[in-house]
Amino acid sequence: MKKTQKNITDTVFDIIGDHWKVKIVECLLNGTKRFGELRKSMGNITQKVLTSNLRKLEDKGVLIRKVYAQIPPKVEYRLTAMGKKLKPIIDSMVEWSNEYAEKMGNFSKKLFADKEDKNSSDTDKEENT
Repeated sequence: MKKTQKNITDTVFDIIGDHWKVKIVECLLNGTKRFGELRKSMGNITQKVLTSNLRKLEDKGVLIRKVYAQIPPKVEYRLTAMGKKLKPIIDSMVEWSNEYAEKMGNFSKKLFADKEDKNSSDTDKEENT
């Protein structure tokens, strides 16, 4: 791999290189969300992990955190223009994932069916001897 290509890969993975960051960006592609909305849509993420990942994405310029001066506190998160440019990357990842699951699911079914057929024929041979 060329050095520049490696640097590009490192940059992308540094910014969105884990499960939660990708899910956060994917969720915010649908528009501005409050912390509670994000947490609900993320599944079983802890408040600490969500907060940490939101801060990292904010530090990297992917999202904007807007705090309203009111009680109770209101905080909203939205993608920056640069964050919105991740949409085609995430769409490609979703497309690849769907295709992979479909093909590998079929491959797994075939693999297990082949193993079952082999085990059945081995059992049949043992019974016949």
